[in-house]
Amino acid sequence: MTRRFFITFVALAGLTAGSLGGQEKRLITENDIMKFVWIADPQISPDGSQVAFTRVIVNEAKDEYETSLWMVPASGAEAPRRLTSGTHDSTPRWSPDGRTIAFVRPVERDGKTQPAQIFALGLDGGEAHAITDLPKGAGGPVWSPDGKRLAFSSTTRDDDFKAGDVKAGGGEPSGSPKSDVRVITSAVYRSNGSGWDDPDRPSHLWVTEVAPTIEVAKATQLTTGKFDEGGAAWAPDGSKIYFVSDRVDEPYYHQSDADLYSVPAAGGAITKVASINGSIGGPRPSPDGKSIAFGGTLYGTPERSFDQSDLFVAAADGTGSPKNLTAGYDFDIGGSVGGDQRAPRGGGSGGAIWSADGRSIIIVSGEKGDANLVRVDVATSAVTPVFRRAHTVQSYTASKDGKALVAVTSTQTNINDLFVLDPAAGTPSARQITRINDDLFKTLKVSDAEPITWTSFDGKKIEGWLMLPPDFDQTKQYPLILEIHGGPHSAYGNVFTHEFQWMAAKGYVVLFPNPRGSSNYGQDFGNIIQFHYPGDDYKDLMAGVDEVVKRGYIDTKRMGVTGGSGGGLLTNWTITQTTRFAAAVSMRSIADWSGFWYTADFSQFTSSWFRKAPWEDPADFTARSPITHVAKVKTPLMLIDGDDDLRTPPADGGEMMFRALKYLKVPTVMVRVPGETHELSRSGKPRHRVERLQHILGWFDKYLQGKTVATYDGPR
Repeated sequence: MTRRFFITFVALAGLTAGSLGGQEKRLITENDIMKFVWIADPQISPDGSQVAFTRVIVNEAKDEYETSLWMVPASGAEAPRRLTSGTHDSTPRWSPDGRTIAFVRPVERDGKTQPAQIFALGLDGGEAHAITDLPKGAGGPVWSPDGKRLAFSSTTRDDDFKAGDVKAGGGEPSGSPKSDVRVITSAVYRSNGSGWDDPDRPSHLWVTEVAPTIEVAKATQLTTGKFDEGGAAWAPDGSKIYFVSDRVDEPYYHQSDADLYSVPAAGGAITKVASINGSIGGPRPSPDGKSIAFGGTLYGTPERSFDQSDLFVAAADGTGSPKNLTAGYDFDIGGSVGGDQRAPRGGGSGGAIWSADGRSIIIVSGEKGDANLVRVDVATSAVTPVFRRAHTVQSYTASKDGKALVAVTSTQTNINDLFVLDPAAGTPSARQITRINDDLFKTLKVSDAEPITWTSFDGKKIEGWLMLPPDFDQTKQYPLILEIHGGPHSAYGNVFTHEFQWMAAKGYVVLFPNPRGSSNYGQDFGNIIQFHYPGDDYKDLMAGVDEVVKRGYIDTKRMGVTGGSGGGLLTNWTITQTTRFAAAVSMRSIADWSGFWYTADFSQFTSSWFRKAPWEDPADFTARSPITHVAKVKTPLMLIDGDDDLRTPPADGGEMMFRALKYLKVPTVMVRVPGETHELSRSGKPRHRVERLQHILGWFDKYLQGKTVATYDGPR
């Protein structure tokens, strides 16, 4: 789209969308997130006639997300209807005969929430009933091909069943209180969002019979030991279950090395099926059971910072070596696009989908700011598009015969909706069967985004998107906000992002680029920042700002920069390298690489970002740490951190920048959000997400718009 056409399009959109049946449209606000509806984890029935999905909404009174199961005809002839009455139901899974849906629901007893169990809902009528009752709960249900059994995962141990020690239906053992003192022997001992790890409770595979009555059958544990298992998939004949597991002691000394295994469905010895020089995930057996497709990440020699995923096929009997079907396809298999509106608490579906004849596989691919469905020919490795648009496919499944496929997609102007298509016909056959946010969006002015490209300092082509205010006037001067994504190996693109929409509604031009290091642009583009992060990616960002400034409608004295996680690091770095920005907001950031190396929830013992440990090469850690150069900062800075962020601990990011800039008497404020993790912007409490947006724009309004915001004035 040319600049002239884009501006004309926006102007016309403003004229034609100003009213709707006499109703004046309004600008989107930060509080509209309370009204959003999300679709997640679609599951099409075996015969392709119905689609079950998880619907997510905000309960504003309780300040929480509620999930329930809904169903809609694949024809789209009727509106979606609710299936389950629970407020935290998820993970719908059809039985092979299409008569029952298994799902996961937390159990309430005596006013307390117990571990979630697997329930079954018969579509012929009646109430849902539990089919597991394990002390530590159950999740991830997978039906056997004959529909008589379910495989699932649980952290329940034998000692949880000791007579008299476990309350009926789950709960903690009674008797003497357990010690709350932790003895830690692992270098990785806590996880962002989950808290302290419990190495004595690995997640194992179980199987249970699905009784025709409401009685709960006794479940059988298939795997034991100290390693986690996941990604369960039944063999077509029901004789075994495939799974993936990284069965290495202290795996943080190496790159992740999950391999593919199988275990007899009746119990027995575990067999290794496939291994690559890298990690395996999402196994899917072929219809005839002779092959297994899976996503795999091959590691480079020497080790790389970014390893792009591929699609593999291996023999189900474990013979031969897995074949990389996408070795010649330089895009990100299984990849996605980052935004802030993927359904919170909703889960998802995806992975390899075999054609009925076993000749091809459909899977999602991250491609230059889009996430599209592609078909890969098993014999020739040819890759052809199946569902390609300016969108992000967030989740997808197919009918048993592979003739109908359903996908949840998101665009710059739509949060998410369901599309059904014929994989053989591809994109032209796609029909939208839900319009779940239409009632709200018919009342809103939203902005589309223009893709732009520019040439960086070394000739490399960089891509980004530019979002203009809904009532944009090219004769006026606008403030600019540069948004930097995290990762760093992730990507912005064609997906709905509430933060960008609200900034545009508030009168800002928003630039969101994919500098070198981003995913979706090939192996070399992603890995080029290894041992140089931050560095040349910063130069890509500044070249993008220069490109936008050339358009003539940016007030260069009113430019801001912001980002979270890796984007927070780059925000900190940017204001140590230039004074061109009048304000900055850094979120869940890194200020000191050395401190981060010691305190993050994951280890950096392998040489992906740094060649050595901090004491072995202190100069490198120091040179690339924003705090080293903090004396150069003149830009007013806001820092936003969740108190429970274990991925980028505030003590090595926001707190350091805040204290240093206060010492230097540079205007700065720190916003701390209680109870929130690294996922604040994506799945934090709804009210906290709103307040986060208010603080970001409050800071920019103060320094870029000249508004009075007393909250940030003076010491407190």
